[in-house]
Parts: sequence; C-alpha cells; structure tokens
Amino acid sequence: MTDTPAAPGYDAFVTVRWSDMDAFQHINHARMVTLLEEARIDWLLSEGAENSSLITSAFIADIHVKYRAQLTHSDSPLRITMWIAKHRAVDFTIGYEVRGARAGRTDPPAVTATTQMAVADVDAQRLRRITPIEREYLTRWSRA
Repeated sequence: MTDTPAAPGYDAFVTVRWSDMDAFQHINHARMVTLLEEARIDWLLSEGAENSSLITSAFIADIHVKYRAQLTHSDSPLRITMWIAKHRAVDFTIGYEVRGARAGRTDPPAVTATTQMAVADVDAQRLRRITPIEREYLTRWSRA
C-alpha cells in the first residue's frame, strides 16, 4: 500500500466523536457533512489569514455526498483529502475523498463528496467575483 499522492490535495485529519454515530454505529449523514466542513475550514485556514475570505464570504450553494463504504468510530481520525475540482468567476467546487485511519491515500475512499461554494459581498448581500489572490490559491489546488 503506497501513501504517495497521485494529484494535488490537502489532507485534513478529523476526529470522529461518539455523537457522530447513528443507531447502526456508522457516521450519520448530517454529521459527515459537519466533518467535511471541519476539514474544509482547516484547509482554507492552513496558510493563514490571507485566504480567510474564502471562509468568511463563501456559502454552500450545492453539496453531494456518496457513500461507498461504512465508516465508524474506530476509523478515526478520518483522512479527508480535498482539492479544487472547478472554479469560475463567483464560485468554486471542492472535491473530497474520505478514508478511515488505516487506509492509505491511494486506497478507495469510503466517501466521496463535492461542495460548490459561492463567494459573496456579505454587506451588500450579493455574489462577488473571486479576487486574483483567491484565484491563485484555488488554481494551486486544482486538479482540473
């Protein structure tokens, strides 16, 4: 099993809490969405405040989560690999692969997901264009 990344991606390691489990002892869907959010914030703040606008002015416009295998508390911490799948003038899409603690980075993911994030001028309550600094950051993490 190799741990060499095949393409750009940021790995966040997120601890699974007992409260994340459902009655069947696997991670509840709503809690998976929260774990993806925790990973996304870790990634976007990983280089300091320069990219904090991608958190403070972005909102989720669309989300898709596909479960390929069960994840349980014993799979903690989850390795959530993220990259930019697409970016346009006012939005960007993050791709996710979620693996349990014992899985290698190139093993099949248990969960795949995408979130489309739109950026806004919060004060004006309308969409805004991605800045050149934000675009450079997004391009650096792009697999497209």
